[in-house]
Amino acid sequence: MPEQFVVPQFIDAEDKIFGPVTARQFIILMVAGLTNFALFKLLSFVQFLIFGIPLICLAGIVAFVRINGQAFHYFFLNLLQTLKKPKLRVWQKVYQDSELKELISQKTPPPPVHFVRKEFTATSRLQELTLVVNTGGVYKPEE
Repeated sequence: MPEQFVVPQFIDAEDKIFGPVTARQFIILMVAGLTNFALFKLLSFVQFLIFGIPLICLAGIVAFVRINGQAFHYFFLNLLQTLKKPKLRVWQKVYQDSELKELISQKTPPPPVHFVRKEFTATSRLQELTLVVNTGGVYKPEE
């Protein structure tokens, strides 16, 4: 009886630490919270509102938003990579009318046809090859 192996399932599901919050989400929110606390202590209240609210919103987006089943930070990294090096390459050469007329008027000669004559294999040679294949190379033909 062959060995049986357990195939892992749901490998893309993250482990939950409490409730619906995963470890990654908890760390993102914890860092944003500590940063906001430091901003609250160091800045005036108006400056804290200007910098703190967008920081919490950004942390919430990075922690909880999923686009096409991907976490937001993976989506954002893929977006940056696509913008940096797009895969579609378009060549936009513009031909002048004279160049187009010249290209149309050119006629390419047909390629020369070469016939290669092969020698027919004698039936005795075919029989020897059949024996070599059938015996798995044990039979050695005399040359």
